[in-house]
Amino acid sequence: MNGEVVWTEAAGYVGTTGRGKSFGIYGSDSPSPMEMVLHGHAACSLIDVIDGLKHRKENVEFIKVEIEADRANESPKVFTSVRMRYIVKGDVPETLVKRLIESSHEKHCSVGIMITRSGASLEWNLEMKS
Repeated sequence: MNGEVVWTEAAGYVGTTGRGKSFGIYGSDSPSPMEMVLHGHAACSLIDVIDGLKHRKENVEFIKVEIEADRANESPKVFTSVRMRYIVKGDVPETLVKRLIESSHEKHCSVGIMITRSGASLEWNLEMKS
């Protein structure tokens, strides 16, 4: 994995991945690095859940993860706790979704595992809507 981040007075901070995808960082219309990490955690876990649903994902009408985090008061202001609320609407077994979420946080989501290994606590819950 590689890329670069460039700063210019006109454009601010712009990241470019090794595959040529560009994105703004820490500008008036773009997230801060810590916001990107938090959202990366949610996206990583949601990708695990959707991938785990396999042939059942066509039964999902709606799925999202709401995220909140607390940070240390002093520098470095690392995450100290993360809370995730998964909301799923569709004809999928709740027990399966719970198992996929647990598996994501314990084995698969690299971003989240980096955060929790740094000492942050993680809490999550699941709300199934009919």
